[in-house]
Amino acid sequence: MNLDTNAHRGEFSHKENVPPSSKTDAQHVRKNKQRTVLGVLSENEQHSRSFSEGSHFSKHSSHSDSSHLVGCPSSSSFDVYVEEACEVVLAASGQEVIEIDALQNEDARLLLDLSSSSYQDTSMQSEPENSLLSEGMFSMEYAESIHQHLRDNEMKLRAKPYLQKHPEITGDMRVILVDWLVEVVQEYGLHSETLHLAVNYLDRFLSCTVLMKRGKLQLVGTAALLIAAKYEEIDPPDVNDFVYITDNTYNKTQLVQMEYGILKILSFMMAAPTTNQFLRLYMCIHSVCTNTENLAQYIAELSLLEIDPFQQYTPSMVAAGAYCLAAYTVNQSLWPDFLKDFTGYTLDDIKPCLNDLHKLYISADSRPQQAIRNKYKSSRCCQVSLLTPPAALPFQ
Repeated sequence: MNLDTNAHRGEFSHKENVPPSSKTDAQHVRKNKQRTVLGVLSENEQHSRSFSEGSHFSKHSSHSDSSHLVGCPSSSSFDVYVEEACEVVLAASGQEVIEIDALQNEDARLLLDLSSSSYQDTSMQSEPENSLLSEGMFSMEYAESIHQHLRDNEMKLRAKPYLQKHPEITGDMRVILVDWLVEVVQEYGLHSETLHLAVNYLDRFLSCTVLMKRGKLQLVGTAALLIAAKYEEIDPPDVNDFVYITDNTYNKTQLVQMEYGILKILSFMMAAPTTNQFLRLYMCIHSVCTNTENLAQYIAELSLLEIDPFQQYTPSMVAAGAYCLAAYTVNQSLWPDFLKDFTGYTLDDIKPCLNDLHKLYISADSRPQQAIRNKYKSSRCCQVSLLTPPAALPFQ
């Protein structure tokens, strides 16, 4: 993927999310905005390379000489290698290569459906679930149970390190992609939780696959955001809107195929605990001022940009670090005893993550990617991104 970093240096116009008078008006407003394209290989260029790449794909999908491989024709334009629960190659050459030994028959049938044009948009077929902390659902009576449930699941539904599995994808490409997703979330007036979920799906999918082509990275990110919007939003944008935001770089069929692929690889486990959920829980049980709340959310979103070092921390730990850093910046406090008792985290436990968040916070204004900072410059976010970060933390 030819990711143009110059296009992500704060040159985009940002506007307040004023609800349009109708959905038609909303689409008109969106389509008047200059689209940002991350830059991908054209489909023709991909197909022209496909035959020379086919043998390379098959080589990487084999782990031993005894592997049993089956090739079947496919119309899919995927470049996805699935590992862990199964090994599937959906290559630009039009061949799906599957390690039958590692794949259950039912899973094989479902994954092979990716090559069929008969399936429909399947992301809403699973029973819908609401986020534990959706508006109107949270009650102090259930705070401990909610927290325990989130803590039990945050390790199960988090990504593992994956960049070494994808030679064509770099950390900088991911930063640019996440920054672009932030802009899309802003443009369509989506919730912060939708962004956090989309990044979770993106990272988990990439950690379960190998040799993803860089030309498909934006497609994965767009499909992840589509799924997150369907899961979290009351009135999510439709598939055509998501095709449009890529400037028609991908078509509807490709987007729905990738959506289906992500859902299958993640086993339809969409209720992932996020830093945003933990942070909202902490601030519900130990209230803070509006400035501190917005600043903590700003810092939490900044952490989405970087895999290293934040992938090593659990969402609950990053939320605790964001809470501490925001509280210290605004009113010189850190980690209240009530939250220490509630979470089991001491300040010493939080310090490593807090230090990393502090470094990120200080560098935010000098980064090429400014979508998150611009978002929190708005009056509705109390302009918290304009606050001066503390030069040092009290324990440094």
